[in-house]
This record gives sequence, C-alpha cells and structure tokens, in this order.
Amino acid sequence: MRILQLHVDYIEYHPVSKEISDAESLTINEKQRLEDTVVILMSIEKGDDRSMIMDIVHEINDYLSKIKGKSILLYPYAHLSSNLETPSKSFRLLIEIEKALNESLSQSGITVSRAPFGWTKSLEFKVKGHPMAENSKSFHKKSPQELAQQEQTQHHLKKDGRMSVDACHHLEEVEKEEEEEEEDVSEALKSEKNLKSNWYIMDTQGNLVKHDEYKFRKSEKNLENLLNYEILKKRVVDEQPPHVKLMRRLGISDYEPASDSGNMRYYPKGRLMKSLLEQFVTRKVLDYGGLEVETPIMYDSHHPSMESYFNRFPARQYNIKSDQKDLFLRFAACFGQFLMTKDFQMSYKNLPLKLYELTRYSFRREKSGELVGLRRLRAFSMPDCHAFCQDIEQAKTEFLKRFQLSVSVIEDIGLSTRDDLEMAIRFTKDFYNENKQYIHDLVSNFGKPVLVELWEERFFYFTLKWEFNFIDNLGKASALSTDQIDIENAERYDITYVDEHGNKKNPVILHNSPSGAIERVIFALLEKSARLMREGKVPYLPLWLMNTQVRIIPVRDEFLPQCESFLKILKENSIRGDIDDRDDTLSKKIREAETEWIHYVVIIGEKEVASKTVSVRERLTKKSYSEDGTKLVSIIKDQIKDKPFLPINLQEKLSNRPRIAS
Repeated sequence: MRILQLHVDYIEYHPVSKEISDAESLTINEKQRLEDTVVILMSIEKGDDRSMIMDIVHEINDYLSKIKGKSILLYPYAHLSSNLETPSKSFRLLIEIEKALNESLSQSGITVSRAPFGWTKSLEFKVKGHPMAENSKSFHKKSPQELAQQEQTQHHLKKDGRMSVDACHHLEEVEKEEEEEEEDVSEALKSEKNLKSNWYIMDTQGNLVKHDEYKFRKSEKNLENLLNYEILKKRVVDEQPPHVKLMRRLGISDYEPASDSGNMRYYPKGRLMKSLLEQFVTRKVLDYGGLEVETPIMYDSHHPSMESYFNRFPARQYNIKSDQKDLFLRFAACFGQFLMTKDFQMSYKNLPLKLYELTRYSFRREKSGELVGLRRLRAFSMPDCHAFCQDIEQAKTEFLKRFQLSVSVIEDIGLSTRDDLEMAIRFTKDFYNENKQYIHDLVSNFGKPVLVELWEERFFYFTLKWEFNFIDNLGKASALSTDQIDIENAERYDITYVDEHGNKKNPVILHNSPSGAIERVIFALLEKSARLMREGKVPYLPLWLMNTQVRIIPVRDEFLPQCESFLKILKENSIRGDIDDRDDTLSKKIREAETEWIHYVVIIGEKEVASKTVSVRERLTKKSYSEDGTKLVSIIKDQIKDKPFLPINLQEKLSNRPRIAS
C-alpha cells in the first residue's frame, strides 16, 4: 500500500461520475470542502491486507502529532501504483482502515472523513508551505513473526491506555485474516524458506571466515550489504529506487497499467537498448561456442520431467489451461534445452556441448511487493547457455571458461566487477572439502572477498553456484551473471552420451547466464548512474547503448543542409545521430541534449561552415572544441568498436518526434 499525506489549507472535491460499476452509493452528491486538514491519498495494492492496518494507524497518528492536525480525509487515489488490488477487496480494506482510525482517534477530537470510492472526482487543493506538508509512505504485508510482534505491541498499548479497547479489539482481527488460496508453488520454493545456511566471507587467499567474525573494511560496504540482504531475506521494496525515475525521464521504459504487474512497456530508446544488449550477449556466447536454439514458452505441467524439475526449482509460475492440458509458462530455458538434448545422439567427442537461447520471455510470478521498476519482473529476457560435460572434471574446466566469459560480458557492457559488483558463491560441504583449491582459484579470479553460503547437505540440483550481484541505492542485491554445476537433471531428463568404452552415461550440466536478465542489466546501469549523481559526478549510459550518440544543432535554419550532410556521414559510419531542428533557442537545445545524457553535441553555424569544422561539446569531459568532422567520426568509432550496431529507431529530426507524456 502506498499513501501520500498532504497538509493542506483547503481541499475541494466533487463526485462527477461512477468510474467502476460497483462504485459505492452516495447519499450526498455535492461539492465538498474541508479547511486546514490532512488529505491522505491512498493506493491499495495486490496482496495488501489487514495486517497493515496497525502500521498505517501509527503512521497517520504520528504525522498528525507532528503537524498538529485536527482532521483527516481519506481519499482513494489509484495513481500512486500500477499494481492495484481488485475494487471489491480495496473497498473492504479502505473501510477497515477508516474504522480503525475512527476508533484510534475517538478520544483526541480529530475527525475522520472519506471521499467516495469508485467515483471520478474533480479535485482542487492547496498544500501548505512547511517542510512536512508532504509525506509519502509504503506499507507491506506482515510476516507471521511481525504479526506476533504486533500482538505484543497492541497488548502494551492497551495496558498503557494509549489505545481504546475497541481499537485494540479491531486490530486484533488481523490474526483472523481471510485465508488466501494455497499458492501453487514448487516444493523447492516452500522448503527454501526453512533452508539452513552457514554464511562466511572468503578472501582472495582462500581463507574462510564466519560472517559475524569478519571485519569489513570501509571499501567493502556493498559486500556487507549483500550479506545482510541474504540473511534477512527481505525482498519487499518499501520505497522507489532511483532508477525508476531515470527510466521514465530518459524515455526508456515504464509500467504498463493494462498488464499484469512486472510486465513493462519499452519506448523506442529502451527497445533499441534491449536489442543491442541482446545482440551483444548472443554474439559473445556464439564466439564462445554456443549453438543457438529456440524452445517453446509453455509446457505440460504433468509431463514427468516437468513435474519433477518444477519441484526442484525455486520459482513461482503462471498456469494456464488449453485443450484439456494444464500448462505453465516457462520460468527458464532449462527444460526446453534438456528435452531437446534428450533426443540427441551424443558421443564423448561431442562434449562439452553448449546450447544457447535468449528467452524473450521467461515468466516468474514474483510477489507483488518485490516488483519494482526493472529490478525484478514477471516477464524478462534471459540469455541462457547450458553446457553438457562428460564428468565433473570437464565441467570444472568449462566452468572457469564461462566465468571468464561472464566477466568479459559484464565489463564490456559497462559495469565493473571491481567497483560495481559483489560475488556470492554457494556450495555443499562435501563439494568444498573435495575441491577447496578449485574454489579458492575461482574466488581469486574475482579479485576481492566474496560471500559464501555453505550447505551441510545438498538440497538443490546443483553442488556449486556463483553469481555477480549488483547492490542498488537502497542496499538491495540483484543477481546478474551466474553459473551452476548441475549433477541431477541429466538423469531426470534421460540425457545420455556414449563414452570411449561404448557405455551410456549421464553428462554433468552447467547453467550459465553470462549477463543475467537483459532488463536487470539496464536497471544496474541506471542505478550506477544514480549513484554517480549522488556523489556529485556526471551520470551516463555507455555510448554504444545510446539511441542518440551525436546530437546535431544548427545555429539557424539556414544551416540545416550542412547538418543533414554531417548526419549522412555519421550514418555511413554506423553512428547514430539526430538533428534538433525545432524552433527553440540554441541554449535550450543544448540544455535538452544534456538532460537526455547525449555524449556528443555538434553545433554547426557560419563559423563552422567557413572553417569546414564542427563545434563539439563533450558531456562527460565537459570539453568544448572545434574539430574536423572526419576526425570526430574516427574518435567515436574507436569508442564503439566491437559493439553491435542498429540504426536509430526514432525520427532523425526532433520536430517530427512525439513526446512521451510525463
């Protein structure tokens, strides 16, 4: 649930028409005006329930005490979230909140009123000018542990006389929450919550130190954040990370209210960026030796291999029915490639066999409270490369090659393993005891201490897994590149090869995504830029991913032909450019190019035409200089060499482009 508390001089609203068919009935349908009140705009999201009520009551009480408010207006407001609960459930919860507030404030003289639910309303208000006049908050569903703590708190409030008996009684109903439908999730997902892990930090010399005994250096703050994130397992996001604002402002992507939560819309700039990343990762995997395939996005839930694998993979899935079959949308490319490989006739001479698919899309029904921006989605593009190896020794050799592949991919994209990422490595106790030096070498290759999760017994299908994690500006970790040593699924899917003695054997399977989900890569790049902004540095996206790499600005319209000629040269050299031909001042055009994070701005006027040069402004270095156009082209080409190219997918003249509504 999201609320925005506004301390206003006045508010006027008037119900105009029903917005939904089951809008509540009105006894009075006139313009309403309240003076000097607190307006609470409320969006009720999927999964919100009565376990939140006490937190909401406390928050509103606290806000009222700080600003000395005497009345409140609850105002249903759907526009704070794109992940709304159904109208009927939202209305029931809204009534519960109103009742709890009335009971909580009954002794204070503070009045509680509510705007009608389900109506389109005209709205006018004036926010006061003091620093606390605007205050936003998010609330999440309580865990069983939090509910127990809440019960204790209510008991003490009741005992101390700080809350009425009626209010306490009402909030105690939280424990009688309506039963939700049992989630159709895998046994792995259910059991993962109770999985016992031992946490360590391993340094580059291979020393394994218990997490609570390790002395984190100042430079290892993100590693400490990763440890805390994994131990606490708090995946719910309570506030909006800064990349959400950036993805909208830069015209990359946004929420799609008409879809299921976690399914995004991508504007031309975002689509081009995704395409370039997809092509880049695919080319790197093909150079490594991957064979590109394509597999279906839905599978029979009751296929023997599917049913078994589903209960070994910790993911929530989307279920659909078709032609009397129970189907699910894939949450990874694994089973499609496994079913394909099962039908291959393979010799040991064919191994390691490397199959690759970039899934557009994979689907996971993540919890609504965990969905935010591009960080965690329900539909995502995942580069997925499996290697089928003869035995564990060949698998270990290949594992190291793929580790270096992943480092290369991440670094070339524009993220640094040294500065931007932290590594986690997970293994069973048996695997560690048998392969200590191997694991030490792997960590040493990363070049800095890593987080270790050690299991006493194997629960998942893999014995060793590593991933690179990006820590965002809220301290949340998100996995990017990863690889696993799978010793179980070849037998499950009856995948075999013939060894040098003519015997059939099951291979060892490696699961590698050299970049992680494409959308999450964009998230990491934007969060990195937000961090740079916070540090007072220039934010940027890599030049090769920019929709506009060069913005050309004529000093006056008469120089448009020369701008068009230079644009033609850029296109001939696979550089994306555009022309700002709008009827604005030169300074305004330059400022707008800055807000779009365009690396190079080229200005062409009388002086440039006479000298056969262009005036260049470099955004990152803040340098301004005159340069021969051919030399500038050479400078830019050198920066984007070895990267894929696609032509600009927007109109070349800005006067022809539509604007995205903010």
